Amino acid sequence: MWWTERVCKVGRKPKPRKISLKMLIERFIPEPVCNEGVVEISADEVEAMRLVDMLGMTYANAGKKMNISKSTIARLVKNARKKLIKGVVEGIEIHIRK
Repeated sequence: MWWTERVCKVGRKPKPRKISLKMLIERFIPEPVCNEGVVEISADEVEAMRLVDMLGMTYANAGKKMNISKSTIARLVKNARKKLIKGVVEGIEIHIRK
């Protein structure tokens, strides 16, 4: 288990997020590559999507597990799904940012 630190220049200091998944994969490359460019998905977004979509947790339970609010989990999952489907449909390389 590890924590991610984010830097925020305005407002309150962000809470560290708990990520229990060890990232083994750093990128997916479509075959054939249809479009130039890269879609970046953060480790936070992957963890949120794993907890909600793969393990079937509610946003509230996933938020408790990651030490963040359920509305933040919902935003992370929404953004991750949007990025993932863009990479798959448009044939763009997907990078997982640690």
